[in-house]
Amino acid sequence: MFERFPLVFGVSEGRMGRFLVAAMALGFAALIAAGIAAAWSTSQNEGHTRDVNHTYEVELAIGRARILIEQSETARRGYLLTAKPAYLETYRKTMAQLPAKLDRITALTHDNPRQQRNIGILRTLIDALAQQREQTIALTQSGDRERAVTLFQGESNARRMLVLRARADAMIAEEQRLLAIRDAAQQASVRIFYATLAIAGLLLVLVAAATLLTMLRYTRDLAASRDALRDFADTLEEQVQERTADLTRANEEIQRFAYIVSHDLRSPLVNVMGFTAELESATAEIGALIDRAEASAPEIVTEDARLAAREDLPEAISFIRTSTQKMDRLINAILKLSREGRRVIAPQRLDVTAMVEAIEASLQTQIEARGATLVIEAPLPALVSDRLAIEQIFSNLIENAVKYLSPDRPGHIVVRGKTHGKRVTFEFEDNGRGIAPNDHQRVFDLFRRAGNQDQPGEGIGLAHVRALAYRLGGVIDVTSELGRGTTFRLNLPKIFVDPNTADTRETQR
Repeated sequence: MFERFPLVFGVSEGRMGRFLVAAMALGFAALIAAGIAAAWSTSQNEGHTRDVNHTYEVELAIGRARILIEQSETARRGYLLTAKPAYLETYRKTMAQLPAKLDRITALTHDNPRQQRNIGILRTLIDALAQQREQTIALTQSGDRERAVTLFQGESNARRMLVLRARADAMIAEEQRLLAIRDAAQQASVRIFYATLAIAGLLLVLVAAATLLTMLRYTRDLAASRDALRDFADTLEEQVQERTADLTRANEEIQRFAYIVSHDLRSPLVNVMGFTAELESATAEIGALIDRAEASAPEIVTEDARLAAREDLPEAISFIRTSTQKMDRLINAILKLSREGRRVIAPQRLDVTAMVEAIEASLQTQIEARGATLVIEAPLPALVSDRLAIEQIFSNLIENAVKYLSPDRPGHIVVRGKTHGKRVTFEFEDNGRGIAPNDHQRVFDLFRRAGNQDQPGEGIGLAHVRALAYRLGGVIDVTSELGRGTTFRLNLPKIFVDPNTADTRETQR
């Protein structure tokens, strides 16, 4: 029907769909890359901010320790010169605070071996300076201030202070060096971030432009195809009606052919059955003749004649009768399917629960004879469909479940249903013999049976069920495990609409 429009409905549409998917994927990839770059840059910025704050904390801690050292030295000198207790008290306070400041520097620089070496040297210098200070303070406290001053003037105090200041400056320089390295890394991460954004932006612009051009071209092609479709739509309904009429005629012809073939086969079959009855009567006469001959003149009766009259002919006639009876059942099945195909579907509202309960009642003798139970998970969904067809489908499925129960365990059959949208699914579950996997589809073929053939039947029940289900707009399938049980699933429209019957639509209303 759509061969006139391959551009839109064929290759072009497929190519455009693939291109748009690829373009969207590329655009998403660009956005993801930009997001990753933004997250990475944000993480780098946060790390850099932490590092800068850490540097400031270290520098501040070093500065505070340095101030305490200078303040303690000033207080010590004031005490040596004046011997006033206030200076000594100030010295003691500042020196008492110094260990905590040094510990703070040690904690802040625990991951930097250089700074750890510097703080170790600083502690050694401070300890040496503290010892020298304590000597001068002790002399001053004993009243020998002159000697204390002399010792102060002759000591290497100035050199120690210079070394201390130089070590503190070295520690601050180390932090500045680390800060410079971190600033460089931060600048590099910023450059990478902006480069990634630029590339992602360029990709997005290219994708947007290519997508826009493709959509414009597709829209132009679609407009042309729409015009062609408008012209084609004028004749579409007529073509559909013609095709539907052709299919209807073909279906009717097939049904008529099946009916004629079945009817024509019945005539010779009736003749064969009639002549078989005559042969049976003749065989009885021949058998009686053989009996009389054996009684009066046994020498004229040969062994071959005796076997032919008493065994061969009855056995052959029995085979002929069995075959003709089977053929008669097969012809009746074909006629039944043919008549069912010609029957007019009459949809009506059905109480499926009541229908299944009636089927259960009709099969109660068979169910009890097999020691089985039938569970109906009521209420079953209601239908608007053909009553006779639904009854035949349900009866066949339930009767099959009863017929093929396993003798090794109590039979259990469950009928359930559920509605999903405009369709209904019915399940017929049993714990019977089960069906082998390679027979799951074959059981629906006409005259095909699966498993042990110990039950009467010609293999038309499930074929009939599938034909009825198809005609009602439904499908049927089976899941089964050999030796465990079987579940048939019947899917039907909740409201059957026959497109060839206007009365159906009126019934639904």
